[in-house]
Amino acid sequence: MPEIAFEDLTPGTVFDLGTTVIDRDEMVAFARRFDPQPFHLDEDAAQKSIFGGLAASGWFTSSLWMRAYVDGLLCRSTALGSPGGDEIYWPAPVFAGDELRCAMEILDARVSRKRPEMGVVTLRATMHRGDELVMRGRFTGMFGLRGE
Repeated sequence: MPEIAFEDLTPGTVFDLGTTVIDRDEMVAFARRFDPQPFHLDEDAAQKSIFGGLAASGWFTSSLWMRAYVDGLLCRSTALGSPGGDEIYWPAPVFAGDELRCAMEILDARVSRKRPEMGVVTLRATMHRGDELVMRGRFTGMFGLRGE
């Protein structure tokens, strides 16, 4: 039986999803495959870029948040998937060795009109390096109700 159901996801609740440390080899391998821009792959080009050093792809950063979300909440919940989101924001670059704290806040929650056995939740994803925000996203999650 899952520990977390729709009923546990009330607006204002914040879930600490733990920390992750940016591994340089993983960061570069991801960029090589999915986002092969010079400032993600080449030290010299990165030094000359606005980042001043080899920076992680924002998509890599987001995938690390997703992993923390799965490990910290989804695998223990009644999660039913997601139809998507409407915001992704990377206000500061991420570098190898950075330790990032992942969190998720519930912004809104309602029972589906079409599927009353399912709740629809608006979530805010965040990652911080210390006090500095490095990633923010907003999306919708679907969760089963605990039921009787």
